[in-house]
Amino acid sequence: MPFWGELIVGLTIGIGLLGIVIPVLPGGIIVGLSILVWAAIVGGWAWLVFGIAAAVIVIGDVVKYLVAGKHLKSSGVPNTTILVGGIVGIVGFFVVPVLGLFLGFILGAYLAEFARAQNASIAWKGALAAAKAALITMGIELFAALVAAGTWLGGALAF
Repeated sequence: MPFWGELIVGLTIGIGLLGIVIPVLPGGIIVGLSILVWAAIVGGWAWLVFGIAAAVIVIGDVVKYLVAGKHLKSSGVPNTTILVGGIVGIVGFFVVPVLGLFLGFILGAYLAEFARAQNASIAWKGALAAAKAALITMGIELFAALVAAGTWLGGALAF
C-alpha cells in the first residue's frame, strides 16, 4: 500500500479513537473497519494483523459490558437508569452539542433514579454510579482500540 494509503488508514483509526472519547461516532467499529480495509488492500499477512486487532476489539467490547454491568449491579443501579440517561444524553447532544451528551446522561440518570428512589441523595449516588460505569466502558473500549491500532501500526511498519 502506498504511503498516502497508510496515512488515510491511520487518520481514520485516529477518528475512530476520537469517537470513543467523544461518543459521537462508533469508535471501535471505525477502528476495526479501517484495519479491515487495510488488510483487504494489502492482503497476505495483513489478514493476521486484522484478525488480532478484531479479536482485541471484540474482547474489549465483551469485557466492557461485563465490568460495567457488575459495577452497576454492585451499586444497585438498574439498567433502566442507563437507558433513560442515554436517551436524555442523546437529546442533550442536539440541544448543547457534544457537552450536552454528558450533561444529559447525568441528568437522565438522576431523574430515573429519583423517580425510582424518591430521594435526592440516593438519586445523585445512582447517577454518579451510572456515570462511573459509562466512563469505565469508555476506558476499556479505548484501551482495546489502542491495542488494535498499535497492532495495525506494528504490522504496517513491519512490511
